[in-house]
Amino acid sequence: MVHPRAFGTLGPQFKSGSSHFLFVDRSEYCLINYELASLYQADRQEHDSQPKVMTPEYQAMRARDLRRRERVLALVAADELHVAEDYYHAAWIMNHGDTPDEAKTAHELALRASDLGCRPACWLAAASYDRWQMYQGKPQKYGTNYVYDGCRHRLWDLDPDTTDEERAAWDVQPLAEQLRKMEEATRQQPPMSADELRSYEASAPAWFREALYRWRAEANLSQNLPARSPDKRERR
Repeated sequence: MVHPRAFGTLGPQFKSGSSHFLFVDRSEYCLINYELASLYQADRQEHDSQPKVMTPEYQAMRARDLRRRERVLALVAADELHVAEDYYHAAWIMNHGDTPDEAKTAHELALRASDLGCRPACWLAAASYDRWQMYQGKPQKYGTNYVYDGCRHRLWDLDPDTTDEERAAWDVQPLAEQLRKMEEATRQQPPMSADELRSYEASAPAWFREALYRWRAEANLSQNLPARSPDKRERR
């Protein structure tokens, strides 16, 4: 998806083999990095039909994700980002990273895109901030990230003080809608087998593996709690 400000006709200054398209929109020239736009479209297409986790197809996709992120960082270092859409495309790709630093970079790029007038970057700035916190094992602020624990999808730990008004300011849907989407994802994904779950946990990053162990301990504790004895008033 390209922000509406980029829509227009190809300008006469475009040269074959160039890394940029020149768009005409509202009588303004908008120079968009074509390579970044192509990387973004490839990323969207792959993640819109994402293969099952832990399959060879999934691993191959993640390898391509890494190559896209490496290319984005090279373009950023070469100062090849010029307009809001460039920053948005780069942020989207970096948000599929594996480390806190990559998520932080995605957040900073999304903020820059938003400052330059790219409205979709508002949500991405919030989502990448949540991912940055999650990758550090910290609670997220807006509630945009949920994870699969092998049995169901669950919302990553959330700052309870964040309001729906704060979410709306960043184009994030209300918490109730986030929870609805999480439950829908659970209905569409069957639980893992015991062997699959062991492999899943073994390959998980440290921040996620610690959370999986914590959730399992909490579930075991709740299952082993003794039944509460009625107090005197209940016995009457």
